[in-house]
Amino acid sequence: MNALSPYSNTILLVDDLPANISVLFDFLTDNGFKVLVAQDGLRALKKAELVKPELILLDVMMPGIDGFETCTRLKANVKTADVPVIFMTALTDTVDKVRGFAVGAADYITKPIQQEEVLARIHTHLNIRRLQQELQHRGEELEKRNAEADAFARTVAHDLKNPLNLIVNYSEMMLEHCQDDKTAMNGENCELVNVILQTGKRMNNIINALLLLAGVSKSKNIPREPITTMQTIVEQVLNERLRYSLEETKGTVSFPESWQAAMGYAPWIEEIWSNYISNGLKYGGAKPHLEIGSEVQRDGYVRFWVRDHGNGIAAEAQQQLFIPFSRLHNEQLGEIEGHGLGLSIVQQIIEKLGGHAGVESSIGQGSCFYFTLPAIPEVKQ
Repeated sequence: MNALSPYSNTILLVDDLPANISVLFDFLTDNGFKVLVAQDGLRALKKAELVKPELILLDVMMPGIDGFETCTRLKANVKTADVPVIFMTALTDTVDKVRGFAVGAADYITKPIQQEEVLARIHTHLNIRRLQQELQHRGEELEKRNAEADAFARTVAHDLKNPLNLIVNYSEMMLEHCQDDKTAMNGENCELVNVILQTGKRMNNIINALLLLAGVSKSKNIPREPITTMQTIVEQVLNERLRYSLEETKGTVSFPESWQAAMGYAPWIEEIWSNYISNGLKYGGAKPHLEIGSEVQRDGYVRFWVRDHGNGIAAEAQQQLFIPFSRLHNEQLGEIEGHGLGLSIVQQIIEKLGGHAGVESSIGQGSCFYFTLPAIPEVKQ
């Protein structure tokens, strides 16, 4: 292997005393290492940047810049920052050792040097570094594969949306035709078209949810802004996204007399309300009635919630609700479809916005799904 290989067993030995260099050079060479030598800190810095050894044995007391300063500069250089440095020194004071670790040293060897100790410490830190490099390499490979899988999933999702949109649009046209011309199709066929329409919409919602989940996971800089139109956001969800669910379940929703403002991102907040209200309509019992509210908390957050009057959720099941793709099974509820993906999106959104999401529920007492957002900071006069 050449000197530039990360597994080349190349060690840079830095010491101003030829006698020390000679002894260690021969010993390390005999043990299979390629040893490079520098007799002062400046030369060490140049050689380390050029060759990037696997490890540096660095004397502390040297003319010019000492070992502490040399180590500080090595760690400040991105090309050499990850190379482990072992100090060789006659200094035994705790203060000196602490200073060495503070500037980035990995270990200390006290003079007079014991060769077997040197070898043992070198092997230990080389193994640690190689494990770190392997983990980094695997992390980079995993990140690359995740990016490829994400790109593939997005492509597939968008490809599925086009034919689904055609199915939804044609189904809507056929239903309108049924309503305009009662003789065009009998009632049973019209109902089948309606089933196709609603199934297509649900599939579309799943695809949108997957795309949103991927988008939220990757988002870093979220444009938070004051949300002062929460009533409008909720009404938009009910009128545009959940209108059919309201009609199908004969559900009703009561709003608070006033809303508390908070910091957030309106498009994502809309997704939270859509998930919470949709679940409330599904599991809020016959003709579900949902109560929506908000309140300021003492910790500088605003709490929003959707309360239903359904069967409630057992304590052990609540812990799984916000886990992606989870499906709950218990004697009281059977299988809860749709909670896992939607609520995992809520969880990720709220974490990105600096809040918290959760549920309060008990069997027979209904459920209250809530989320918190930071309150709008007060402007100091």
